[in-house]
Amino acid sequence: MHHVELITTAILLIWVAIVITLERVIPYRKGLPFFREGFWTDLVLYTFVQSFALKIIIFDYLIQPLDQHFGFSKLHFVTGWPVWVQVLFFVITHDFYIYWFHRFQHSSPLFWRTHEAHHSGKQVDWLAGSRSHAVEILINQTIEFAPIILLGADPVVVPIKACIDAVWGIWIHSNVDVRSGRLQYFINGPEMHLWHHADHQEVFHANFSTKFAFWDWLFGTAYLPDFKPVKWGLHYAFPQDYFLQHVFSMKRFEERRLLRYSLFRRFALLRPALRRRRQALADARESAAAPVASRRLA
Repeated sequence: MHHVELITTAILLIWVAIVITLERVIPYRKGLPFFREGFWTDLVLYTFVQSFALKIIIFDYLIQPLDQHFGFSKLHFVTGWPVWVQVLFFVITHDFYIYWFHRFQHSSPLFWRTHEAHHSGKQVDWLAGSRSHAVEILINQTIEFAPIILLGADPVVVPIKACIDAVWGIWIHSNVDVRSGRLQYFINGPEMHLWHHADHQEVFHANFSTKFAFWDWLFGTAYLPDFKPVKWGLHYAFPQDYFLQHVFSMKRFEERRLLRYSLFRRFALLRPALRRRRQALADARESAAAPVASRRLA
């Protein structure tokens, strides 16, 4: 088991290096900086901190108690299957679920709030897929990994499936200008998913597939024109801070207005983007006050 985890980790790191190189060599959107806005939030808070914390909650406090209570894994429903068949089975069934849940999130005002953070980035790249609301991850990964454990799959299926998810998630969000041709009717790639992240009304209800593009083609939600989108992200203002993004899903507010409160101003000093915004507001106030002061002196 341990050596499988080492191998899947090595595969993931090599894949990250390959995709980052491709983004520099054949970028889909030229001029996208490596350390783009929100890079450290996505890498540190979403990729490492949130993923680690939610992994503990999902496996130790949700799936394990379920298995201890019902004992489903002792029935060994899929134990006798070859490992590659188990992996393929869970990849396809989970991808089918993700298509419909993803589609539901875009049509439900309530569940959209658990998904909008994923669409908030104006600059989409290999790391952008890691930005997902904690509630969304809790739902999707519990439904993803609970059947693997409860149906008695081989333990190695979990790291293998997790690796496939990570590799595919990095690929479909990558800023790589690639054309899959007819393969795009079957396997999902950046050319369809980058459209899904575009701030274009025609794709808000399109391109929901993650791994297998045929769900979109089969259920009539595919969108693949012969030109590229011109803008990405949300059409409304969205907080840049990890914690405020989660608060925003429950209570709408304007991030810049929070600078009027002393407590938030202290918090903002920890964030370069807000610090610059605060300085810009101060400069604007000084510029507006200057003519008034000049008239008084006159």
